[in-house]
Amino acid sequence: MRRGPLHLMVMCILGGFSCLMHVATAEPLQKPVTVAVLGDWPYNTTLLNNAPLLIDSVNNDPDVRLVIHLGDIHSGSMPCTGAGLSPLPAGSVPGWNQGVLNIFQQFKDPLIYTPGDNEWADRHKTKEFSSGAPLNELAAVRRLFFPVPGATLGGGDKEVESQAIEYEEEFSTDAKFVENIMWKQSNVVFVTLNVPGSNNDGLPWNGGARLPFLNETARQQEVGERNAANLRWLDRAFKKAKKAAAIVIALQADMWDPAAIVPGGDGLSGYTPLVQALANHAIAFGRPVLLLNGDTHLYFSDKPLADATSASGKIHLTQTVQNLTRITVQGSTNSPSEWLKLTIDPNTPNVFSWQNVCYLNCQ
Repeated sequence: MRRGPLHLMVMCILGGFSCLMHVATAEPLQKPVTVAVLGDWPYNTTLLNNAPLLIDSVNNDPDVRLVIHLGDIHSGSMPCTGAGLSPLPAGSVPGWNQGVLNIFQQFKDPLIYTPGDNEWADRHKTKEFSSGAPLNELAAVRRLFFPVPGATLGGGDKEVESQAIEYEEEFSTDAKFVENIMWKQSNVVFVTLNVPGSNNDGLPWNGGARLPFLNETARQQEVGERNAANLRWLDRAFKKAKKAAAIVIALQADMWDPAAIVPGGDGLSGYTPLVQALANHAIAFGRPVLLLNGDTHLYFSDKPLADATSASGKIHLTQTVQNLTRITVQGSTNSPSEWLKLTIDPNTPNVFSWQNVCYLNCQ
């Protein structure tokens, strides 16, 4: 027989205080979870060779239960894999991504990865030796790092939702975004979005006629489809978080990078629709929202939209948002080398707390 709340109350009254205590604790508080967050790593062969230092630092921390990598698995001045090109461009490094994947698999906890611009969007640039076609490189990243939609990297077996499966039928092009995932843990919703640097792939590809990626039509189509998919995925995440204590959004780009808006910079206009949508969602949500990004390499935390009249508040012309916190993780080319230890406790008012953990060149 199914017994309702009134029956339980009567039984508790008859049974005494101990029963009342049992009812009060029948639904335990959510357990906190600790996440290791890193990005812009490894950037070169030296850092690749020192990967065991980072892996051991994370794996030996008894609190960590999850790893999030925010993209850029090599430097922006390093040749790429040359995926799909024949002959391979001079200087290409076809095995680099596989080597990084092998490192990812050495983390004992599940690892979530979202691609950065150095992996695909910037491959046309002369500083990367015009060594790859952006769409070819993105396809190669998807094949290697996301072979099974909804599967994570690293150790363990974590169930996540992938946009490659959870998409609306009328937006079938969203099925290609296997890298966009979300999950709920400790009453907090996590979501990743493919949002790269270089103004969200807003810069024309300039590889030259000798390589098959000087295609402005293809670039604009890529940007349009991905931005629309990201907005729909973000909307889905906030709907999933309707009763959650908080939401975490992980992506690569620093959407408030001051260096991007100086003369000659890449610009930030390509992020404005997403930031405006994020602002609207955060206000409606009303609870803590945490944005994690890499891209600019130097650890920093702020509330970029807390004052609409501030320098950061004016960039994307949003309304004031007090409950959005942003953290830029320390990149591997800066000293000391650190990963972010993020503790999420949904039983506390602020939910999020964090500290940097040094693993190389520590003082």
